[in-house]
Amino acid sequence: MPADTDLNKVDVWFQDETRIGQQGSITRIWAKKGTRPRAVRQQQFEYGYIFGAVCPAKDKALGLMLPVANTAGMIEHLSLISQATAKDRQALVIVDRAGWHMTKAIRCFSNVTLLPLPPYSPELNPVEQLWQQIKQRFLSNTTFQNYNDIIERSCQAWNEILSENGFIKNLCSREWSFLV
Repeated sequence: MPADTDLNKVDVWFQDETRIGQQGSITRIWAKKGTRPRAVRQQQFEYGYIFGAVCPAKDKALGLMLPVANTAGMIEHLSLISQATAKDRQALVIVDRAGWHMTKAIRCFSNVTLLPLPPYSPELNPVEQLWQQIKQRFLSNTTFQNYNDIIERSCQAWNEILSENGFIKNLCSREWSFLV
């Protein structure tokens, strides 16, 4: 980030990705007392990745569903963040230390600066709570027919959870994440 950047013109984004697939999550379910509920578990291994970023101060989120998590996908996702950032503002994107986050190839946007989290500290990335909500509320205890079904249902879950006004701000705001 340029040294002369006005901190009032910086949007803090938290970025991460998660895998959604046929080997999904099994979570708690309601069942009649004394019964043993059954949960379906698939044997197939198709999956996709949601690249997601949240800006809690603006109650905004950007997502991208891709078949793999790699540098090209990260560049595409950062391009979305760059386009969503107003011309007179800077985006400070906080990322974990995945290999594709640390390559020089992704430092190609003048209005986007990456700030890596300390190693092994997912608890500092509020996007982790978003993944937990999406998986628990929409994608757990379920089966997917094929890759296209994974994409469609993941996008539906993303759009539905983001349709709740103030959801991102309430879930992902951290006192320490505000610059001023």
